[in-house]
Amino acid sequence: MKIYTKTGDQGTTSLFGGRRIAKDDLRIEAYGTIDEVNSALGLLNNFIKEAYLKDRMLEIQSYLFVIGSNLAADPDNNLVKVPALEESKTKLLESWIDEMEKELKPLQFFVLPGGCQASSHAHTCRTICRRAERRVISLAQLESVNSEIIIYLNRLSDYLFVLSRYLNHLCGIEETYWKPS
Repeated sequence: MKIYTKTGDQGTTSLFGGRRIAKDDLRIEAYGTIDEVNSALGLLNNFIKEAYLKDRMLEIQSYLFVIGSNLAADPDNNLVKVPALEESKTKLLESWIDEMEKELKPLQFFVLPGGCQASSHAHTCRTICRRAERRVISLAQLESVNSEIIIYLNRLSDYLFVLSRYLNHLCGIEETYWKPS
């Protein structure tokens, strides 16, 4: 497969199903931001040492491809087949959140992003994930979007916040709390 096709040189791209739309269309913006968070998660995974956390990250990244393919599919073409979205993936994130929170101090203050490199990258991933969630919500206000996507992205940003705290915990770094002036 050739990487460059030159078909997008005029500012359009194809959805799964063949329909061409502008590269700045909200649908493209939504799944493009999913791609951004996925790339950031790949970077984050380079800073994680624990094998079980690395495996979880790969599972999340793989599912983000499922989400991206659902968003990249032409909603007007019923012949396009993409992998199914699964509520169980959100439940899995929730179980991982609960597992990590058992080892953390209860949260009483706002946490300033930072700490060890892995934690700092997790915070960056969280903010990109929130942006992806906002883009998908904007798209959902105009077109039909499976609500599982929004729910999953919301939970993923929660997971990344708890992961950032957990990674600092594993590194032995105390969290820095926001102190209003």
